[in-house]
Amino acid sequence: MDRGIEELGSRFIVIVDDEPDIVELVSLHLEKAGFSVKGFGEAEAFFTFLNSRAPDLLILDLMLPDTDGIEICKKLKMNEEFSAIPIIMLTARGDETDKVLGVELGADDYVTKPFSPRELVARVKAVLRRKAQKEPAGKIAIGDMVVLDPDRYEVTVEGEKVTLTSTEFKILQFLSSRTGWVFSRERILDHLWGHEKTVLDRTVDVHIRNLREKLGNAARLIKNIRGVGYKLEE
Repeated sequence: MDRGIEELGSRFIVIVDDEPDIVELVSLHLEKAGFSVKGFGEAEAFFTFLNSRAPDLLILDLMLPDTDGIEICKKLKMNEEFSAIPIIMLTARGDETDKVLGVELGADDYVTKPFSPRELVARVKAVLRRKAQKEPAGKIAIGDMVVLDPDRYEVTVEGEKVTLTSTEFKILQFLSSRTGWVFSRERILDHLWGHEKTVLDRTVDVHIRNLREKLGNAARLIKNIRGVGYKLEE
């Protein structure tokens, strides 16, 4: 067993895909990599099983016979008990809109069919490592310049403490949860204030502008994706 899996321990992966060949292929490669695996061909069977055991990671197909994979993702993320389960979406859809929608709903990664089983296993390992790094309460490093301390609500830039408002800190922490992913203004608003209708999209822009000013040289880490939102890029 390789060192990466030794660090992660034996993790339990669930695959939900209506193509038996895909389930068998993915299961074979994951088991070879040291994971325990269970596959389902439909959502109903998966949710029944979920009541007895939650997986460490879910590989989810968007196109299922009894429901849309997007709906499964949405239900899981809205359930406090299962919202932390990492999700890799596996689908034949290659449309950019589907990818953005998956990320918007909280998916951790996106793999388009046809795919390389080795690449998928590598993605699984990467997502689990990121989750393992965030599970213990502790500091979060963003590149070589910024360090967040969630317990103290403190941020340092190149070793110097920077004073952020609560909202600015939450935005930076939220963007750092998936480095490289683009978060729409609506998604950031929902994370901060839920569905409070009085909060406008441009509120995010104001907080981001203030955050960038305070980060100084590290402001370049926050990228504006025109017409979509923001992402953190190391």
